[in-house]
Amino acid sequence: MPNQLKLLILNASSAERRAIKATLDSLNVFTFIDAQGSQQALKLLKQHPVDIIITGINVGKIDGWRFSRMIRSGLLKTPKNTPILLIPPIYCERIAETTARSYGIDAVLPFEHKDMLPQVLANVLSTHLEKSSRLNLLLLEPAQNTADRISEQLKLNFAITHVTSAKAALNAYNQQQFSIVLLDATTSSAESSSVLVEEILQHNSKQAIVTIIESDDADYAEQLLLSGVTDFIRAPYDPSFLNKVCDHAARREDFMVSYAEFAYKVEQLSVSEVRYKELFSAHQRILLHLNTVVLELDQQGNIRFINPAWETLSGFGVKSSLQTSLSAYCNNEDKGRLNYTINDILHGGEQQQQIEVKLTHKNGNLIWVECRLQLIKNSRNNATITATIDNIHERKQAELQLRHLAHHDPLTGLHNRYYFDQQLNKICQDKYTYDGIEHAVIYIDLDHFKIINDSKGHHQGDIVLKEVAKLFKANIGDDHLVCRIGGDEFAVILTDMNLLDAHLIAEGVCSAIEKHAFKSEDQIYTISCSIGLTQITTQNNDPNECLKQADIALYIAKNLGRNLVHCYSKEDAQNNTLQTGLEWGHEIRQALQQDNIELHYQPIWDFKECKVAYFEALLRLKLKGELVYPNQFIPSLEMLNDTFLMDQCVIRNAVACVSKHPELNQVAINLSAQSFLDERLLPLIESNLEKYNVPASRIIFEITESASINNLKATRKMIEKLNSLGCHFSIDDFGTGFSTFNYLKQLPAQHVKIDGSFVSDMLNDPIDLALVKAINDISRSLDKRSVAEYVENEEIFFALKEIGVDYGQGYFIARPIPVEKVKDELEKISKNKTFYQQQASSK
Repeated sequence: MPNQLKLLILNASSAERRAIKATLDSLNVFTFIDAQGSQQALKLLKQHPVDIIITGINVGKIDGWRFSRMIRSGLLKTPKNTPILLIPPIYCERIAETTARSYGIDAVLPFEHKDMLPQVLANVLSTHLEKSSRLNLLLLEPAQNTADRISEQLKLNFAITHVTSAKAALNAYNQQQFSIVLLDATTSSAESSSVLVEEILQHNSKQAIVTIIESDDADYAEQLLLSGVTDFIRAPYDPSFLNKVCDHAARREDFMVSYAEFAYKVEQLSVSEVRYKELFSAHQRILLHLNTVVLELDQQGNIRFINPAWETLSGFGVKSSLQTSLSAYCNNEDKGRLNYTINDILHGGEQQQQIEVKLTHKNGNLIWVECRLQLIKNSRNNATITATIDNIHERKQAELQLRHLAHHDPLTGLHNRYYFDQQLNKICQDKYTYDGIEHAVIYIDLDHFKIINDSKGHHQGDIVLKEVAKLFKANIGDDHLVCRIGGDEFAVILTDMNLLDAHLIAEGVCSAIEKHAFKSEDQIYTISCSIGLTQITTQNNDPNECLKQADIALYIAKNLGRNLVHCYSKEDAQNNTLQTGLEWGHEIRQALQQDNIELHYQPIWDFKECKVAYFEALLRLKLKGELVYPNQFIPSLEMLNDTFLMDQCVIRNAVACVSKHPELNQVAINLSAQSFLDERLLPLIESNLEKYNVPASRIIFEITESASINNLKATRKMIEKLNSLGCHFSIDDFGTGFSTFNYLKQLPAQHVKIDGSFVSDMLNDPIDLALVKAINDISRSLDKRSVAEYVENEEIFFALKEIGVDYGQGYFIARPIPVEKVKDELEKISKNKTFYQQQASSK
């Protein structure tokens, strides 16, 4: 049996747990895990993950709401975005939705509607996202210090977007939905505040708006409320009161609608009680108008009574259906099962039985129905069967959808990673690899697909993936399993195939992708793919090892130049190194994705001004409680072609840090060669400068000389774009390529960093000294500032100063330090008389 999804059912009622499992058991998709209390469930989830959770509310000292909060905290072994379905005993739709949003719950379904579980679970599994109970808040506050204080007060309950002007507020409001707008009218004119409120309310008349005022004029406060403002708070105010006012204002609409809904439910219950009495006295009328088909069968299984709902369900008339066999209306494959069930009831089997069959409608369509049959005996001991028939077609369709979602990728229609792992585990079993039977696994990765996805948009990227999936199926055939295992990565299991034939198929796939013309609007372009291939044999049938081998082969194919197939070989000298690099690379990638980094800042000394001119941001990863330095992880990232992720992380954190720390007057950020020519780089820089309100002149970008000369034209174009933003630019490690000084003339960079290998030995090696002087002289003639690295001692420091180098960087001046120590380090430097003694002696 294939692996199934692990479903945790947390419910204090054993009867309700059994009912939920009975509803879902026939799907054959889930493995059920029972828990009757929240503490029992938490103990389990601290040890093992599950795929989905169904919980009640009253489930122990930690109720269902707070249990969900524990899941979303990320403190357990199960992922924090594990889908959660809440089954409450009492249900008001808006109240349930509002509370569910606050606790990060995916869906709410009352227990009385448990028959809808397959459909709801299908929707949840296909759409569940990261959940957060924080509400979006737009803060208009011109004063940064005040904004920081307000953000600190509200950060637990709100995700805050801060803007400093009414224009920026309106732009942000038009681009994103906000639960609340918080406007500080104490630092802006009453006219601009009222105009902003008016424009927002024209867009959404129910938008919650809170205004901070310092007026004690009751008429002014009244006018605010009349203009549509939800609430106001007078400055100065208590922080907890601000939080409370904002929370109430943001949820006001939910409270009002929920109250109305609750009142309506109470009214409906009252009306229903009256109707129930009327319906009870007119049960025959109910039977005639009931949507459920009610019928009676004789001992031959023929219909002798049936209500009008039958005609709506089947299309056949009531009279024409009497004295006919119920099984005659089933499709051929279900007739035998229904007749067997009826005979079993009549001849001593269980007196109550249930069966799902497909009826054939009069128009020829098949309809899934659920038949509940029960034996009835009259006073003369004559046996008959009463039955009810309900239309469950939508539910069955949802079940099929759920089955499909469990095994397929919704975008391409190919099987997914879950199904691939199942089938790989299956085919690696001894019974499928005996007597020399061989299979093959191939891993496919689209080359440079991220560039297409980001430059053309995700919609176009999805179109390409769909076309690629069709090409794979056309060139591989239906006898083999093609899967999309994530992003632009695919895997194929080629059954009963030797290595040579598998290699030919893989080569065919490479060729088909390369030759195919992908269209984007008026542009036609091509892509390629890299493929790793390994064999499954009697001797090599461990699924995890096969996956690892295919992964290694894929990345060797990429390193060999892409657009080719590489077969895994134990003799391949690169394997051990590459395997270690890949495993390390994946760990690094995860750390970057989770923002587990720390930036250290190294001061750079201005020899002429005798002060710290700016800082260089240096990246450290935080892994397992230790700091990891760039030389330990950058090679692995380059192997995975993921240096843009690193640069993205550094740019975001460095710009944010500059925004918060004015002592970082200017910061230099290193860029990798791979990221520098990436089309995503410029929009990334622009958006972060705007988001954190940092002047572009406070940022310097650096790229190594060797990277810049590889594509001089493109490098010049990118530097010009960065300069147009207001950013400065520096050529790092200058002198290592040293092809010609003429190329430096072509690059509009403001700084040239002299490679430290020349600086460190310049006092002992006259050639190194000459190179340092030459680079400094040519930099000055081109109106660029020179920066010397590796200033490790006092002698080098003063020698560079005498040569006329503009800036120095090295351990003699200061080591890289975390941002919180920068102020202390600047004070320490200012008290160091060594840095000023030559300046003083020359006066």
